[in-house]
Amino acid sequence: MQHDRIIEAVRCWVDAFVVNLNLCPFAKRELIKDRVRFTVSDADSETTLLHHLQSELERLDKDDHIETTLLIHPDVLQDFHDYNQFLDKVDALLETTGKQGIYQVASFHPDYQFADTHVDDVENYSNRSPYPLLHLLRESSLEDAIERYPDTDTIPEQNIRLLNDMGIEKIQKLYRRCFEEDKK
Repeated sequence: MQHDRIIEAVRCWVDAFVVNLNLCPFAKRELIKDRVRFTVSDADSETTLLHHLQSELERLDKDDHIETTLLIHPDVLQDFHDYNQFLDKVDALLETTGKQGIYQVASFHPDYQFADTHVDDVENYSNRSPYPLLHLLRESSLEDAIERYPDTDTIPEQNIRLLNDMGIEKIQKLYRRCFEEDKK
């Protein structure tokens, strides 16, 4: 099934980049506890994706076992500029539904590019996922995690330093591995 392969690629990326490289020191705990929901949206328009996003937020409201959701949307917002503009609509949805301050949405995209970087700069890989996705986070959990972790402000600089030390070739190889059919 196509959804299974998409989720497998994203799980590989989460394991290889987010957990094993420790790009997010809070992720491993929730993965071990099986509290991360991976779901694929079949949306082919921004409007449909917003509806799916709202449904996932409602699911988080009802299910305390789910700590965070990765809403993967491979068929919409393939262009990073369009995706980046869409994030304003995400913020507006959080505000109009009264979810702002309760949830936060982090952004990941295959062509992610931070401001003031070149497209091939290795630090962009800290937010480059195999498919466009929206990461739904509980604000209260973020606050708790930040309280337990010293110097959260240093995480981005540490990630940039690590990725630069590893080099673009090694990072790209690790990234491509998430698309291989047989990862054994």
